[in-house]
Amino acid sequence: MSEEQVAWTATPYRAPVLDSAGEEIGTAESLMGDEAEDIFHGLAVKLKHGGRMVELTAEHIQKITTEHVYTNLGGDQLDGLPDYKEEKWFHLGWGGIFRKHPKWERE
Repeated sequence: MSEEQVAWTATPYRAPVLDSAGEEIGTAESLMGDEAEDIFHGLAVKLKHGGRMVELTAEHIQKITTEHVYTNLGGDQLDGLPDYKEEKWFHLGWGGIFRKHPKWERE
């Protein structure tokens, strides 16, 4: 099956997130956006090395497909990403869409 580009609201749960060289840097853990207004702010990504949860803003996301999230980040830019703080996004009314989507189940 080939990869097809999808809307941000269809981002696969825990999809591999790739850097600009195509190397896996982590997994998509939560969406940051306003579903009602269809405004995408980015993703919460769990980094592959170290397990830190970071905010990856929409400006760094080139494409979302049925299999991967493609970014414009180089591997050397990961340390500069801010830590993801769930309470910040819920306070603003954004984020956590993965948790409320009915077809996804917790592992």
